[in-house]
Amino acid sequence: MAAVVLVHGLYHRPEHFALVAERLRSAGTEVVVPELHRGSLPADTAAVQAVIDSLPEPPTVLGHSYGGSVITGVRGAGHLVYLAAFVPDVGESAAGLGGASPQLQDAITPEPDGSTSLHPDRAADTLYGDCPEPLAAWAVGLLRAQAPGCGRGIPERQSWKRTLSAYVVCTQDRAIDPVLQRKMASRCTHVREWQTDHSPFVGQPDLMVELLQELHAANTPRRPNEGVTRCVGTGDL
Repeated sequence: MAAVVLVHGLYHRPEHFALVAERLRSAGTEVVVPELHRGSLPADTAAVQAVIDSLPEPPTVLGHSYGGSVITGVRGAGHLVYLAAFVPDVGESAAGLGGASPQLQDAITPEPDGSTSLHPDRAADTLYGDCPEPLAAWAVGLLRAQAPGCGRGIPERQSWKRTLSAYVVCTQDRAIDPVLQRKMASRCTHVREWQTDHSPFVGQPDLMVELLQELHAANTPRRPNEGVTRCVGTGDL
């Protein structure tokens, strides 16, 4: 049975997906959550590609935020899921598409070594606005410094052009403008909208699990090909 690969965004860690991963594993689904922070978009993409290549069947691959740029560059996914994520076309980067909202930019703090981090109070409001304070504090506590330049990386390929893809617009997102999300979502096969903040895997993990289980069940064990017919809709996947 195909696995699910969860790809985090900037400043985040695999542990941010813990609530979703635990529920999926309890239901019998294999879940892999690779660590990014390899220093560049090509290096992050290679880390995820290595996971995909190690699996016996094409997995469902979800990318959150900057993770969308990462999964855009991979080969061999059975289904792509963009969660409030960037969907770059040829020559495009996350930063070039619009990048972080002004509110998220205000939360970014430069570090002496050239990396950046997020101000804890501002990060909680920007990324986890739907969460109770203890849950938001847990998520903020996991955030780590980010190497510069990843958001300006340009994927070498555009996997969404030849692989079935779903986009989840988070309409209450304060980190990536929902208007920008809808523009990028038009590139994907299917579109859904959730009344959530930027990080539903923290605040509403059951919603995430339901979607991934649905896509996982529909993900037949085949390698994608160039003949996939694409359409855009807001109905069921």
